Amino acid sequence: MSKNLDAVRASYAASDSGDVKGILAPLAPDAQWTEMAGFPYAGTYTGPQEVLDHVFARLGSEWDGYRADPEEFVDGGDVIVVIGTYSGTYRATGRHMRARFTHVWHLEDGLARRFEQFTDTALVREAL
Repeated sequence: MSKNLDAVRASYAASDSGDVKGILAPLAPDAQWTEMAGFPYAGTYTGPQEVLDHVFARLGSEWDGYRADPEEFVDGGDVIVVIGTYSGTYRATGRHMRARFTHVWHLEDGLARRFEQFTDTALVREAL
């Protein structure tokens, strides 16, 4: 395994245990994190604090049991691709969702410089 793959795997392991600091640990201070258009938290955020404020704080406050379960990691050296499934129940509606995702991480020496999310935003929006 590569240092980059180890960093990405550790981020998902932290997510599984609810460790937000661990989720954000591989992000460079100027990392660009993009949630795709149509997703409730769509946009590009710079650095760990913006990602925390605009993505993870909202996921934690608006969803019950929200998960990003990785099923496959593709190690391309400086590019790591993760394929998996989102799931959770939106608190305001009580509706559950499951949607496949692909995450593309661009890293240098174990630090993420860019992250981009791809998912079926219609399935997520149905829960809203």
